[in-house]
Amino acid sequence: MTAQPYDLHGLKLSYFTGKMEAYLRAKGIDFTFVEMDTADFRRCAKQTGVAQMPQLRTPQGDWLTDTTAIMARFEDQGIEPRFRPTTTTGAFLSRLLEDAFDEWLWRPALYYRWAFEEDSRLMGRQIARTMMRDLPAPLWLKSLLITTRQKQEYLRADGVTRDNSQAIERHYLAVLGMLEPVLAARPFLFGDRPCEADFGLFGPMFRHFSHDPTPAAILRERAPNVLAWTARLWATTPATLSGRDRVADPPSDLDPLLCCIGADYLPYLAANLAAVANQSPKVRFESFGGQFEIPASPYRAACWLDLRRQFADLSPEEQAEVVVRLGGACGLDGTVSDPGLLAPVSGRRIANRHWM
Repeated sequence: MTAQPYDLHGLKLSYFTGKMEAYLRAKGIDFTFVEMDTADFRRCAKQTGVAQMPQLRTPQGDWLTDTTAIMARFEDQGIEPRFRPTTTTGAFLSRLLEDAFDEWLWRPALYYRWAFEEDSRLMGRQIARTMMRDLPAPLWLKSLLITTRQKQEYLRADGVTRDNSQAIERHYLAVLGMLEPVLAARPFLFGDRPCEADFGLFGPMFRHFSHDPTPAAILRERAPNVLAWTARLWATTPATLSGRDRVADPPSDLDPLLCCIGADYLPYLAANLAAVANQSPKVRFESFGGQFEIPASPYRAACWLDLRRQFADLSPEEQAEVVVRLGGACGLDGTVSDPGLLAPVSGRRIANRHWM
């Protein structure tokens, strides 16, 4: 336990805030939750240069943001209990899965939240009542404004159309189908102790798929063991992990999921990187039989380059093992640095635009 608590600024309905809460709880790091309003959101953004949530203030007064970077910082410090797998290949695949769960499941999570009337009405009101509580307007008006804004940002601007909506639903069902037997067989994704991949998966599962009415009903019917895992990870503390060894490589029953990520998500990352490198505003790709066109993301390009750098640090034998686990050619090899690649965002932090 830390002598002074951290301050975690976020919302109790936020994808990435929930991920960070679960990690800090499991790590035994004392923190105080600060529910953001619009003024606090701006104050935190001024401190970090990034308008997103969550934001973490250390006992020393430093500010941290981006859940992946925060988790890596704590794991690099060797603070127990440690969640990074003990093998090099396991550590890489855990990090890759964490990235995939953060970004690959983002669209299904936001789709179910804002594309269905019951869900969007409920969540719009909750955001109006919490984050917008400092704005002098009637609750009904704030609810309407935030719902309209979210549908524009996370549906229309994220490439969701009537033609590809069924592909997003297939995506969610496919992931549940691959996860259910895994989490029926053991407590966490890799074994008896969670790893970074578990916390990555927790973001969409906890505050979206298990919380919002439409996806939660599907989760209860299709994947009860995934639902049980969600509660199990939320209840994880250092005491509950006593006597449980750190995990190593992912068991073979995760190969269908890894192959799916290799076939569906990694080609998108390669296409997005090319779009950012060419300063193209949009990236086009296919996912689960649907055609998508969305804004090119410098943040995801930077994350993909980082994954490729980590892959380059593996031995040739380890690289070959990873490629096999991902189902073959996956685009992880090749040149991993280009000084001009991210020029469109030079001069400011490359930030994820996600916050809910």
